[in-house]
Amino acid sequence: MAEIHGIRTGRHCVFAMHVHLVFVTKFRHKVFADRHLTRMEQIMRDVCTDFEAELVEFNGENSHVHLLVNFPPKVAVARLVNSLKGVSSRRLRQDFPDLTRHYYRANKLWSGSYFAGSVGGAPLSVVKQYIEQQNHPVEALLRPSGLPNRRPSPPV
Repeated sequence: MAEIHGIRTGRHCVFAMHVHLVFVTKFRHKVFADRHLTRMEQIMRDVCTDFEAELVEFNGENSHVHLLVNFPPKVAVARLVNSLKGVSSRRLRQDFPDLTRHYYRANKLWSGSYFAGSVGGAPLSVVKQYIEQQNHPVEALLRPSGLPNRRPSPPV
């Protein structure tokens, strides 16, 4: 895929889609230290690469993380989230056995819910106004076949 000024192209589309994701730990436990977040960022980058997505920004605190992901339209956000949470939980548990004490109920690191918000581009009010101002084709200028009327060509 080519990228021109933040706009990506696929085989049949041109797009610029970003989503802001927030994942919260189960029971809001204060689980993460800097070493956990550093490793988690790399894990999240690898998962995004598998989805042909890009992790633009990552940060977090001891009980939650924020991600800004640029993703192609063929990727469902729910599938991306499922992989990000599942893979990060599994790999963090492998890399940091000390985290298992926070898995004491249901053996899960993440809460079952998440926040996903679309970001980037123009504000909705601007997009709505742009669409409202599009010119409708004028019926009188169209022939019954739907083709525009042609002016007769001048005699030669």
